[in-house]
Parts: sequence; structure tokens; C-alpha cells
Amino acid sequence: MKMILHSLAFLAISTAMLPLFAVAQESFDLLIKNGRIVDGTGTPWYEADVGIVGDRITRVGNLPGATAPQVIDATGLIVAPGFIDPHTHALRGIFDVPNAESALLQGVTTLTEGNDGSSPYPIDRHYADIQDLRISPNWAVFVGQGTIRQRVIGFGLRKASPQEMDRMKQMVRDAMEQGALGISTGLFYVPGSFTSTEEVIELSKVAAEYNGIYISHIREEAAQLIDSVQETIRIGEEAGIPVQITHHKVIGVENWGASIESLRLVDEARARGVDVTIDQYPYTASQTSINALIPQWAQAGGREEMLNRINSPETYSTIKNEVIAKILYDRGGGDPKNVFISRNSWDPNMAGKNLAELTMEAGMEPTPENAAEIVFDIIRGGGATAVYHAIGPEDVDRIMRHPATAIGSDGPVGVFGEGAPHPRQYGTFARILGHYVRERGVITLEEAVKKMSSQSARRLGIHDRGLITEGYFADVAVFDAEEIIDRASFEQPHQYATGMKFVLVNGEVVVENGAHTGRRPGRILHGPGFTVR
Repeated sequence: MKMILHSLAFLAISTAMLPLFAVAQESFDLLIKNGRIVDGTGTPWYEADVGIVGDRITRVGNLPGATAPQVIDATGLIVAPGFIDPHTHALRGIFDVPNAESALLQGVTTLTEGNDGSSPYPIDRHYADIQDLRISPNWAVFVGQGTIRQRVIGFGLRKASPQEMDRMKQMVRDAMEQGALGISTGLFYVPGSFTSTEEVIELSKVAAEYNGIYISHIREEAAQLIDSVQETIRIGEEAGIPVQITHHKVIGVENWGASIESLRLVDEARARGVDVTIDQYPYTASQTSINALIPQWAQAGGREEMLNRINSPETYSTIKNEVIAKILYDRGGGDPKNVFISRNSWDPNMAGKNLAELTMEAGMEPTPENAAEIVFDIIRGGGATAVYHAIGPEDVDRIMRHPATAIGSDGPVGVFGEGAPHPRQYGTFARILGHYVRERGVITLEEAVKKMSSQSARRLGIHDRGLITEGYFADVAVFDAEEIIDRASFEQPHQYATGMKFVLVNGEVVVENGAHTGRRPGRILHGPGFTVR
């Protein structure tokens, strides 16, 4: 009898230990141990291990006896989802730098292209080119309304005919079926600026049929900011499509503080059921073409017609006065010294110099009037890209704190040493974690990670990414919260962020001990309307 009881007791103990024994014997392809998990939901961090098999996270928890051929000791480090950049111009640079170090060394594992109304087209051919290239981050694109309009109408300042509308709708339909995330507009840029709200609504309805989104560089971000936000909300409401006000900011000193009203409009729209959200980059300067200082009507018809108007006695003075006004009250921030040339292919020596310096080099006083002449000279020479210091810092903080705001860079892939670019391409995500979270406490670490991962994943319709949770793809960023910081500045932009220790894309280590491994496991992430053909 005693022997039977002992046997039963042993059996009971052994049976009770079976789950523990099974856990102890778990094996993975890669194991991240002892990290502080900031999972992307916005909830407080917790300590756990992360087990990865193939390209997926298969276990998150206490895994004391687990084994793996590759183990990352994350003691004292943050383990977060890989960051998703909802707004890039990464087509500029990705074919030169397929490793995309400027993004990966910040923890960015997914890039999106096709913003501001300009995109590759057709989408399927572009995706094939990216697959042939093999890149480190994941990749997805929007279809650009400006690109479509240019191909159908050109740069004309006129309405689309019914036949042209039908053709443009079909192009949007094709792009969505080929895997676009949605439709983007650049209503500030030619030819998007020549598009009526009604035309945008009709094209957006097509993207909505495929569950895509509408993402917009709104028509104006200075004096007409509020009107432009209202237009964007109207497009979402009437087209029945989720909308994102991209790189939301307030330009021009006279307009600073307008984000109070723009965010109120967003809140009111959401309260009545309009699905409107925001993204932003954490800088007080923008970057775009020098043409941003030229009135849009003067750009109608393309470069040659713009030059004819600049050189014509009949229109020269009118254009010059508008350029002066933009220097004083818009992107110039009130002074020519606030406009820096970042890239000039026909005169590289201009890179890093501001309009005031270039005006003095030409033997003139650095007045807005004389700086306008320099702008004309730059355009005559072939154009340039410029950085504009004119964004309100308090607006940056206010927009960042808003719960509907995600983080995006609006930058290309950094080609190290080329030109004098905006530092956002090297620093956006690290700057959020270092400057805005750790140094200033504008938002919490958990909020920041959510804004850089799951918030964009949900908005873009990217499934099974953006969270540290079982079953999701193993896109992971492991960083030191006390060290991570952006190093790129406007004076010295070509500097990689520091503090990102490990980055995984689809389960493969692409950053190890702060250095890129050379691996290129990135994948195409098709949009919700993708149809296999």
C-alpha cells in the first residue's frame, strides 16, 4: 500500500512538473533575454524574454531554460517593436544605399514611399525593382495623386475633363490592386496644387473601395493652415476614407500657435466619426525645393513656362513680391538667413549656405528683396533643395502630445556625405527617444514607442507588425534608453544616431552591437487592396 501511495505521489509530482519541464526545454532560433519590454501598446514596460522562430515572435515571457543558437542579452535595455516610418522619400537613396543605415540605426524597420503626391508608377513594376535590389528594411508605397495627374493632364492649371477623371480613377484602381497603401496628395506642390477638392474626393473614393487611406501634404501650412486642415477633414468625410495630415506643423512666425485650432478641428472631426489622424517630425525646420518660395500659379506649365514668367517684365515684379512675402511671413521665417541650400546638383558649393550668405557673396545687402534675386538665379541655374527654419517649437510639442499623432521622418535614405541635408533622415526616431522623451519629458517612453510603431501599423493597414507580441513578425529594436540620441545637426547632418544596439527585420539581425550587419531581409508590404495577378 505504501509503495502504491509513493508511486502515486511521484506520478503526481512528475505530472505537475511537466509544463515546467516543457518550458525549460523550449528552443528558438533567436532569444532576447532580460529586456524591458515596451510592447507598442502604450502600456507600462515589463521585464520578459522574447523567443523567435524563423521570422516570427513565438514566445514572450519568463523563459529561464530556453535555448537558442543566438542569444541577445538585453539586460538594462529596452526591447521594442521595430519602428514604422509612415512618411519618407526613401526612393531618394535606397538604390544607392540598400542597407539604409540612416534608418536602421534608429530602429526603423519599415519605410513608406510615395508621399506628398509623388510616387513611382506603375506600383507593381516598382515593387519588382525593390525586390530585385534586396534591401534591409521592409517597404511599402502610396500612389501619388500628383504623379497620376501629371501623367494624364500635365502641369496645366485647369480642371480634369470627365474622360481624364475616368482615366485617373482607373490608375488609382490599378495601383491599389497592385498593393498601394492608399493615395497621397501634395496639394502644396504643382500639379497637385491645381487640383480641386472635389477632384481629390473622387479619386479618394476609389482608394476607399480597397480600404486604403488618404495621406496629405495639405494645401498650406502657414497663413492658410486652418482652411487646409478643414479641407482635409472634408475629403475624409465625403470620400468615406481614413485621412492623415502628414508632417503637421505651423510655418511662419506670425502663425505660431495655430496648432491649438488645428488640433481642435481634428478632435471635433473625430468626435463626429471622421477618421482623421496626424504624423509629424520633431524639428523646427522643413526641407523641400527652392520652388516653395515661388507662387504656384507661376509654376503652371512646368519649368520653362516658370522661367518665362520670372524673366518677363509683365510678371517679374508680381512674382518677386510674392517671394519676398514668403521670406518674411512664410518659409523664410522673416529673414533670408533662415533658408539654407541643402543640395544643388549644378553648383555643389552652395550646399550649407543660406540665402543671406549667398546674397552677400553676390555683392548685395542680405535683404529679402535681394535674396529674391538669388532665388531666381538658383532656379535659372537648375534649382535646388533648401532647408527652411520657420516652424514654431511650441507647436511641435503640442502636436507631439496629441494622441492622434504618429512619428514620421519625411526624409530620404541618407547617402553619407552627400550635400547638406535636413538631419531628420538620420535622427528623427532617435531624437524623439533622446531629446523629447529622456531630456525634456514631452511624452513618455511608452507613448513614443506606440507613436513610432503600432500607431502607424494600424493606420497603414500593416498587419502583424508594430507590437512585441506572440505571432507577430520579428521586427524588433533593442536600445539603451539612457544613451539613444540623434547626432545629426543642421551644421553636421551626416552623423548616425547612437544607442540602438540591435535591430531585427523579419527575424534577422541587421544591426548588431550598434553596427549594420549587411543583411537585407526586407520585404514588400502590400496594401489592403492587393490582388495577385
